[in-house]
Amino acid sequence: MLKRRTFLKTGVLGALALAAGGALYRTVQGAAPLGRYVLDGEARAVLAAVVPAIVGPMLPREAAARGAAVARTVDGVQQAIASLPLGTQKEVQDLFGLLALAPARRLLAGVPAWRDTTPEQASAFLQGWRTHRFEMLQTAYHALHDLVLGAWYADPASWAATGYPGPIKELS
Repeated sequence: MLKRRTFLKTGVLGALALAAGGALYRTVQGAAPLGRYVLDGEARAVLAAVVPAIVGPMLPREAAARGAAVARTVDGVQQAIASLPLGTQKEVQDLFGLLALAPARRLLAGVPAWRDTTPEQASAFLQGWRTHRFEMLQTAYHALHDLVLGAWYADPASWAATGYPGPIKELS
């Protein structure tokens, strides 16, 4: 039976572990100057795992077309991030940095490695963040969700899957 004292100790130790992991990440990676954020390989792996969980059945079924659609969406997320204010780009960079850090990824997302994550695992992770009691994780979920869906719907190649015929010719 879990006692209150044990629960509190575990929570404090978990918070310390996250803080130590963040400090270690900043030490290894160095403090990022406030500037344009470009998705690195690990951030792209996070998105490649998350896109199928968010976009789901709108993705093509054929593997090559599916991979191309995910890659276009990841590129679209990069474009969306580039249009954000620098301060917001820094927050997005921090989010992807946290998700790239193995201990934080295991603790917060529950996945061993993004490249091995199934859409079901990514969906469970996202659902957990969407309904989490901490507003910070809900905000992080909404950031990922909005970036992915914004990139997906902005891509003309995905319009057919959504039934959108494109802009009215007279207005374009």
